[in-house]
Amino acid sequence: MFKIARVGIHNYEEPCLSGKNGSGTIFFSGCNLRCLFCQNYEISHEGKGLEVSEDELIFSMEYLQDLGAHNINLVTPSNYTNLLQSALKKAKHTVKLPIVWNSSGYETVQNLKKMEGLVDVYLPDFKYSDDNLAWEYSHAKDYFQVAKNAICEMRRQRPKDVFDKEGMMKEGVIVRHLVLPSALGNTRGVLKAIAEIDKGMFVSLMGQYFPTPAVQTHPILSRRLTSREYDVATEMFFEAGLKNGFSQDLDSATEEYVPDFDLDLLRNILNK
Repeated sequence: MFKIARVGIHNYEEPCLSGKNGSGTIFFSGCNLRCLFCQNYEISHEGKGLEVSEDELIFSMEYLQDLGAHNINLVTPSNYTNLLQSALKKAKHTVKLPIVWNSSGYETVQNLKKMEGLVDVYLPDFKYSDDNLAWEYSHAKDYFQVAKNAICEMRRQRPKDVFDKEGMMKEGVIVRHLVLPSALGNTRGVLKAIAEIDKGMFVSLMGQYFPTPAVQTHPILSRRLTSREYDVATEMFFEAGLKNGFSQDLDSATEEYVPDFDLDLLRNILNK
């Protein structure tokens, strides 16, 4: 069984994923990281969601396809890798959209190899180059090397970034990095590591950090990113020699962009 918390169109992904019609997201409950600042805390930490079968999951993909989504965006799917290997093979018969693997980046090469040929676009986070920060903020051991190895494997599987005539990504890799308060050294290390893998890799440099209730009293994470910090992070992108990327307006650092995990709505979709 799978456990999911939302099936719906999401319009706030990177432009080449959202396009005009939006990305067809399926949010899985649970996460292999324990980030203090997680913006989807109720599903990642608290496990909010509904249990669904393989057939119900595939129906959800078909539902999003019928809505006109540009892709099927699997959000935090890593805990279900073995089950998804079977589900995606079966889904290929009816779902003709690109499959997006939207993950924390903290996953093994061995598991990613199971997705070869089944995932069209990899959309990993690369949160930390500083392992001390990774342990303090996300309780992740050896995050940097694990994530770097994972992204190398993703790039091996999808070595070319392929777009259609409307500019929508059909195959490839986009690496996301969330710039955190007082952590520019961490950002510099991440961008340098991405450049070592492939200077042409698309990088989404995110400035959308905002403090959730869980970190309201944290000495660092309790504040938003400053414009100066994000400007410096942008300069670091170019200093690293990276060529392709997406930036954000700091106005996106708001709770309004966090999805609504309405389980009654999800039940209605599954019962159609």
